Amino acid sequence: MSEFDPAPDGNDGFQRWQADTDTFDRVYDVVLGVTTPTTYRVIAERAGCSANAAKKHLDRLTEMGVVRKDEQSRPARYERDDGYLEWQEASRIARELSVEEIIDRVADLEAEHRTYEQRFETADPESVTVFELDDHEALHERMQAVSEWQATTRDLRLYELARQLAQNDGHLIPA
Repeated sequence: MSEFDPAPDGNDGFQRWQADTDTFDRVYDVVLGVTTPTTYRVIAERAGCSANAAKKHLDRLTEMGVVRKDEQSRPARYERDDGYLEWQEASRIARELSVEEIIDRVADLEAEHRTYEQRFETADPESVTVFELDDHEALHERMQAVSEWQATTRDLRLYELARQLAQNDGHLIPA
């Protein structure tokens, strides 16, 4: 057993997943779960397939825009494209909510975002310094607020994309 085995020995869940899922879907599942650029050999090991099959499927996923390939590294490394995941989430929102509901949510998120901008006197949550406080409770509260602001920023981006998708029958108008 190597350090890359997705499940400990005796885990029937992994064996069922491997038996019930085709190679392409296993590679897809694994690459969506990796958080750093990873070689096709490691992805193959985690997906329980040959390195050649993993590379073939990863190249296909790259062409589809699901995965990014770092061609500068040898061997090439692959990672999920977070933009693809955001598009998937925005598409789900556009399917599940009406345009009016999405517009209302965007307005709420914009108001929330403005509140954070006023509170921290900046437009970018990444520019807020959290570790300059000596009081542990104040530090924790500030970290929580910045984290919530980052989530609001992400949600605003998703709902705005969903609005564009919903208003244009699933087709984005270039910005």
